[in-house]
Amino acid sequence: MEKITNRFTSIEQVAGKYLTSPEYAKTAGAGRISFEEILKEKQSGRASELKFSKHASMRLEKRNISLTEEQNARLENGVAKAGEKGIRESLVMVDSLAFIVNVPSKTVVTAMDQMETQNNIFTNIDGAVII
Repeated sequence: MEKITNRFTSIEQVAGKYLTSPEYAKTAGAGRISFEEILKEKQSGRASELKFSKHASMRLEKRNISLTEEQNARLENGVAKAGEKGIRESLVMVDSLAFIVNVPSKTVVTAMDQMETQNNIFTNIDGAVII
């Protein structure tokens, strides 16, 4: 590292001498993306990101439930609609499948098929979306 020996009267002079060096210019401009661009990218990626909790994944596997792309899209659409209405814990019905979803975190908490939903009792929800 180079020792600063010059006498400078302002921070601009220091910046002009040391921050505009060719070495700094190479690293400073390389791959620069604005904060706004990063934020928009993250927000658009999260908008369609639906996660399944470990419990929900185990339930799907145990009950041999597999979602088609169309069903998954409808589930995501239901979660989005629940979010628009301010629902925090939602029951989302897709065909004969029922999902309990934590809407703010977009996480499916549990999943049930028609056999488990026969008694039609769902607890700890504050809204339902039937797609």
